[in-house]
Amino acid sequence: STNREAKKRRTAGVAMRRKGPMMKKVIFTENAPAPIGPYSQAILVDNMLYCSGQIPLDAVSGEIQGKDVESQTEKVCANIKAVLAAAGMTFEHVVKTTCFLADMGDFVPFNQVYAKYFVSNPARSTVAVKTLPKNVLVEIEVIASK
Repeated sequence: STNREAKKRRTAGVAMRRKGPMMKKVIFTENAPAPIGPYSQAILVDNMLYCSGQIPLDAVSGEIQGKDVESQTEKVCANIKAVLAAAGMTFEHVVKTTCFLADMGDFVPFNQVYAKYFVSNPARSTVAVKTLPKNVLVEIEVIASK
């Protein structure tokens, strides 16, 4: 009985192994801020999309959009929407988010805007950080699946 169970576990592991090379594609859209430095807006690996953190920058001017956490969160979500669309996805495809706030005191107003976009209730982590790029108030990264 013990040998049979061990064989089942080994066989199950073999069935879950990948056959052939993984499909990897860099995602880029001009509708979201261009990456600065050695990273991309997102990477699509097979059916999983791994998005770099988005901050509230205008895609054309590169300027910060919004003075408060609500307006900055709106812009971040617009940027995320553009990256998702470039990969053929929507907010419904998002399975996990990581949210960074400059001030956890902004959680309630941030969450009100966030809830309008992430209606599928993906898993989420939210943390306060000392400083975000360009001293913005919010950054969000997402993982999505087709």
